[in-house]
Amino acid sequence: MLAAGLRGKLFADKGYVSTVLFEQLWWQGLQLITNVRSSMKQRLLHFQDKLLLRKRFIIETVNDQLKNNEQIEHSRHRSPTNFCVNVQAGLIAYQMQPKKPSIRVPKVLLLKLRPSWG
Repeated sequence: MLAAGLRGKLFADKGYVSTVLFEQLWWQGLQLITNVRSSMKQRLLHFQDKLLLRKRFIIETVNDQLKNNEQIEHSRHRSPTNFCVNVQAGLIAYQMQPKKPSIRVPKVLLLKLRPSWG
């Protein structure tokens, strides 16, 4: 599973909504946060989670730009070094773009999302 070893909150789209997956991730230490489908019962979300769920669109936009414009997604690398060079070159090319989407998260929300170490 891609989320093995992760803890915290996992934001996903409506396609990942299933009771079995939700419970499996919950016992692993991950809270699955998604929008609800029209046929589902409404549920309460923390305000912070609702704000972050809205930001998921921007993150997907960046991922789409990296895959399509910077050709980061390429499955036929002949060596791990070529793969790493391709990813780094794509990230550098993305950084050179004059206009990039950004996530503006209020400082209050960032302080609430900080992990507690004590």
